[in-house]
Amino acid sequence: MKRSLYIFQGGTLRRKQNTLCLEWPASGSPSEPDSGTERKYLPVEQVGEIHLFGTVTLNTKLLEFLSRQEISVHVYSRRGYYMGSFYPREHYNSGYLTLKQAECYLDSERRVDLARRFVEGALLNLGAVLRYYQNRGKREELEPIVQAIEAQRERLPEIGDVEQLMQAEGQAREVYYSAFDRILQNEAFAFEGRSRRPPENRLNALLSFGNSLLYTTVLAEIYKTHLDPRIGFLHATNYRRFTLNLDVAEVFKPILVDRLLFGLIQRRRIQAKHFEEALEGVYLNEQGRRLFVEAWEERLQTTLYHRGLGRNVSYRRLIRLELYKIEKHLIGEREYRPFRSRW
Repeated sequence: MKRSLYIFQGGTLRRKQNTLCLEWPASGSPSEPDSGTERKYLPVEQVGEIHLFGTVTLNTKLLEFLSRQEISVHVYSRRGYYMGSFYPREHYNSGYLTLKQAECYLDSERRVDLARRFVEGALLNLGAVLRYYQNRGKREELEPIVQAIEAQRERLPEIGDVEQLMQAEGQAREVYYSAFDRILQNEAFAFEGRSRRPPENRLNALLSFGNSLLYTTVLAEIYKTHLDPRIGFLHATNYRRFTLNLDVAEVFKPILVDRLLFGLIQRRRIQAKHFEEALEGVYLNEQGRRLFVEAWEERLQTTLYHRGLGRNVSYRRLIRLELYKIEKHLIGEREYRPFRSRW
């Protein structure tokens, strides 16, 4: 099975015949070139995508090799912000399906309908997360929030504009975020509202980092389908490079990112010592990012029972199945119904 490769240290990533080779100074400092070089070899057939968090040097020869191997590269800033991707030449893109995506986007009624389905999936899964914690002793505390989100979901059929759909989703999330402090009851991870650039506290830092990982995970799965990631429906298709991954990520944020960070905090796998303050914000330090990435991969590999298939599938596979459902919707084979968590 192919896996994601996360590189945190600085160095050089090269092609060595049909193998990837990561090189870095033995001292860990580029200023001491005479200290020797350490190397790690990685069989390319085991790599699905590469995530670069450190200062890594690579060349066009490597990129050509990665393109042939259908391996995408995602680049993050030293603070963990997603910066962009090397998206190899499309191997599965279908002209027919791209036209169907464009047709759906240009037809305002069809676009709103599909955008509404993404928002509905997001709100259903927000409610699923809250009900999970209601069943663990917080029923009365969270019930008003569950009802408020359900009220937003019930009015979705009346909304005929994408901007209003995004507003409805934003309002539901603001209410949802008010549950974080009630769920965690942890002063070291007080929420106090959503903040992004920069994140103003530890919980916001976790949310931003987790969302970045989800966006690139969905993008990597889109690459393995016939869909074009540049044509989104809830998020406007414009000069932004990719938007479809943002649409699909809305459905999975509650069950993949939010549930993960709650668990990390409650089990004390992530603590205050895993953060640093810089640039008037709060960010995960390198140790914190490593811990989160490790837990993220564990989460993606976790399996759940899929009723439609009658067998267990991983969460990563579940994202791919969601994309296949969108393909069928676009070609008129079956209406898209967003994944709804039932635990």
